Amino acid sequence: MKKYLIAALSLLCSATLMAQNLAKLQQNFVDLRFGMFIHFNIPTYMNQDWPDPETPASLFTPVKLNCDQWAKAAKSANMSYGCLTTKHHSGFCIWDTKTTDYNVMNSPLKRDVVKEYTNAFRANGLKVMLYYSILDTHHKLRPHHITQKHIEMVKAQITELLTKYGKIEALIIDGWDAPWSRISYDDIPFEDIYLLVKKLQPDCLLMDLNGAKYPAEGLYYTDIKTYEMGAGQRISKESNKMPALACLPINSAWFWKTDFPEKPVKDPVKLVNETLIPLNNASCNFILNVAPNRDGLIDDNVLAALKQIGSVWKNEGPVNKLPALEAPIISTNIAKNQPSNSSWSDDMDIMDFANDDDFKTSWTSNSTVKTPWYEIDFGHEKAFNAISIAEQKANIKIYKLQYYQSGEWKTIFSGENTNKIKIHRFNRVWGSKVRMQIETYDHQPSIAEFGVYDERR
Repeated sequence: MKKYLIAALSLLCSATLMAQNLAKLQQNFVDLRFGMFIHFNIPTYMNQDWPDPETPASLFTPVKLNCDQWAKAAKSANMSYGCLTTKHHSGFCIWDTKTTDYNVMNSPLKRDVVKEYTNAFRANGLKVMLYYSILDTHHKLRPHHITQKHIEMVKAQITELLTKYGKIEALIIDGWDAPWSRISYDDIPFEDIYLLVKKLQPDCLLMDLNGAKYPAEGLYYTDIKTYEMGAGQRISKESNKMPALACLPINSAWFWKTDFPEKPVKDPVKLVNETLIPLNNASCNFILNVAPNRDGLIDDNVLAALKQIGSVWKNEGPVNKLPALEAPIISTNIAKNQPSNSSWSDDMDIMDFANDDDFKTSWTSNSTVKTPWYEIDFGHEKAFNAISIAEQKANIKIYKLQYYQSGEWKTIFSGENTNKIKIHRFNRVWGSKVRMQIETYDHQPSIAEFGVYDERR
């Protein structure tokens, strides 16, 4: 018994230290305030953000490539860091990778762009982040085609990016669990990738650009909440309490287009006053995308706009201190689409809506029920050590969480939690059912998503 107690305490101490380190990294990230997104890849040469995945590597010909120009342009805007698209959705790698022939070393350039970018930005006193797409249409890493070889390729590519180029502040991942990619966190296992990143670089933040699906009040499958403003995603500047990132291109699209040199860019003063400053005040880092042209240089109109931004905005240092936060959910939700039961529901808002992986639908208790309950039935005993309850509105106050083992209900938690996103972590248990008994509440209790997880700790 003593041995198990020591092991449990050791696990708790380790988890506490990891949470403290993550909190520090999250604060450091929002304190950076402003950075440069750099969309530069095979789409640059196709006049489309999503080019033909069979576009030949021979088209990648940035004959005047100068990453030092990019870095100095970022400095002129008083940016703190850069983030480069190492691989976009069409699968072309702009580093010297051993995982595929579809890479920059087989283009006319034959130079490692990621290496030149990281060296240039560090030489100019800027921090370095990388972007990586899970969706990869060239290698057929897309819905209904994913194999174990795809998973191994992703792991190998991320390993290269996090071992060959020094300290990487953050890895920004795209094309994962998004409506337009339809690659789930189970198809390419999120927890595997997350733990790999932390093993290779413990201080590297991992963020997924698909932030719109999940509630603003919780960290699901990301270290940082993300908002793609061009897709209509907006952070609440009044109520946000999460470390956040918002992105927007200075041009009309992410990758360079032939009309960019003559087409007006977004107004620099408006970007500062209406976007950058309000976002920073809401604990949100703003990353502004620029698109180098086919020569590998930033156009003159963009250079002028960045310089103007730097003349009206200065980085004033740390933003407001973030509150204490729960560690992000990174594991598979084993309750998703499992048989569920509940006390009487309100009209059509039945129990299935609380574990359908859709945070916009909910199970809602009928107003005549005084002591509502909700239950997941696994059919046989499963191991788990975490539960999350997401509400549309924070109505549930006092409740019990229980699991069914060997013919007996056992209590995990009994008490009050008024958060809209309620996360409970505990030592691993085994049960064939999990239930929530709701004791006190405002209005009709409603659950958007009930999650159960077996986290690797």
